[in-house]
Amino acid sequence: MRIEVRIAGTGGMGAVLAGVVLGHAAVKAGLNAVQSQSYGSEARGTAAKSEVIISDGDIHYPKVRKSDILVAMSQKALDLYLSDAKGGSTVIIDPDLVDATSVSGDFIVQTVPAMRTADKIGLRLVSNMVMLGAIIKNVGTIPDEALEAAVKASVPARYLDINMNAIHVGAEFIQPP
Repeated sequence: MRIEVRIAGTGGMGAVLAGVVLGHAAVKAGLNAVQSQSYGSEARGTAAKSEVIISDGDIHYPKVRKSDILVAMSQKALDLYLSDAKGGSTVIIDPDLVDATSVSGDFIVQTVPAMRTADKIGLRLVSNMVMLGAIIKNVGTIPDEALEAAVKASVPARYLDINMNAIHVGAEFIQPP
């Protein structure tokens, strides 16, 4: 098993944190994982992405070549990275921020209204965790205990419950095939 995930958005949306948590959760689940990130020179408003490779075998190259899962948290992210997604792969978008009709090709498009959902939960900053829940559901091999341990290691304790809630709610948007 090898899954290449690219989470892309705009700086400040939490794409990097979502990738860090995903990588940690995979390792805590006994898998191999590598995570890398890139973002503009300014903290907010520029392009940001996190790449995570999860495997039950060795990982010899630490960058995503062709994503199995692309999370586009902004239209710019979709426009930049859709061409690097594998045919037949999953593309997860926030329909309030990304035009689903702009996804052309052989992709499984999943819509997750992450910002709107985070607002309903009570903290817009957890929209990245809503998306992470959708990713985790698609990956399918990371148990809840490993995920919770990774979140505990990555966010302040007072935000653990709201982040875990956001992840669980995000997973609910993904229907089994």
